[in-house]
Formats: sequence, structure tokens, C-alpha cells
Amino acid sequence: MGIPERKEREKEHRKEEILDAAQKVFFEKGLVMATMDEIAESAELSKGTLYIYYKSKEDLYLTVMMRGMESLYEKYERIVATDYSVVKKVAMFVEVYNDFFNANRSFFRMFHFFQTPQFHKQVSDELKQTCDTQSARLWDSVIGVLKQGMEEGSIRSDLNPVEVTIILWSSATTLMLRNDSEGEVWKLRRNIDLTHTLEVSNALLLESIFTDRGRTEFAALKQR
Repeated sequence: MGIPERKEREKEHRKEEILDAAQKVFFEKGLVMATMDEIAESAELSKGTLYIYYKSKEDLYLTVMMRGMESLYEKYERIVATDYSVVKKVAMFVEVYNDFFNANRSFFRMFHFFQTPQFHKQVSDELKQTCDTQSARLWDSVIGVLKQGMEEGSIRSDLNPVEVTIILWSSATTLMLRNDSEGEVWKLRRNIDLTHTLEVSNALLLESIFTDRGRTEFAALKQR
């Protein structure tokens, strides 16, 4: 290995160490309360060194968030690569997103925080473009399967696959956020388990986008 290659490898290793440290701090404190000083201390580096690799705390936050996006994307791509039917793939998308929420609450909260306009203003254009590209891959995974289902006749062809993806994502995410922040309150006040409510909501929405053939297959999947 030559000197340039070794330096590049060392640089990438240092960036991963910084991300590991930042992830730990952000998970514990969130973006607002976390400081670059704390991240530098956790990474055992000077704050000046952090700014060599990341232009702002927000850039660093977004880069950590994209780790979660990449993890979710890889799970989706494994579904796409199977020879399962479209109905099963769509059901698995929903299940994987639920599992991701339950296993990665901190990443999930980071996804939501990126929706705030104030955060956008602090992130570099270059990193926003990278995030947009990564996000598009996630959406395209689902949209592509929905299009296939419309062509095959298991999903209603009168629907727009992009709109369907937005509806499924928005509905699930809204209930997940409420469950994350108010789950115990709903159990105590209304005797409602929002986890079960999410399952009901997902099933109702999926049944509404499937054709008769798709609903028959979906019903059989739920009984297994």
C-alpha cells in the first residue's frame, strides 16, 4: 500500500471514529443539547480536528443519521432482491419499518428532527445533496415494487405509486412518533395500545391498495 492510499485509509478510519463518538453523544443528548466539545472529548480528539472533517455539528448529526438510513435501505434491498410476490414484499416493507422503529428509536428520532426548517439552514449543501440521494434510494425501493404490483394486477392500477408510498410512510411514522412520546399515556387514559393501533392502520391501508387478488393473498399471509 502506497503513502496516499494509507493516508486515505487513515482518514476514513478517523471519520468512523468521530461518527461513533458523535452517535453516542447525539443518542444521549440529541442535537440541541449536544456540543462539539463533548463529541471531541468522546472521540479523544481536539474540537479543531472535528471541524477538519465536518463543517458543523449539524453536518455531523446528519452524517450519523444517514447511517440509520443506510441500514434501513440495506434491509429494503434484501427484500427487493427476493423472489417473493409483490404482496409479500410490501407486507415485509411495513414489517421491517416497524422493526426498525422498535430496535432503533434513536435513529428514528433523528429522522424526524431533520424535518425542522432550522436544521436545514445549518447543513451544508453538499451533505444535503448526499442525504437527498440516499433518501431517494429508499423511496425508489418501495415505489419500484408498487409499480411491479400494479403491472401484475395485485395492486390497484388507478393509484399513483409515489402517493401510495407517501401515505404508507406518513401514516406509519405519525403513529410511531406518537407511540414513542405518548405510548404510556394512551394506555393509561384510553386503554389503547398504539403498537396494536399501528398494526391495524397498516393492515387497513394495505388492504385498500390491493386488488381483490392482492387482498386474498394478503389475508392468507396474515393467517400464517
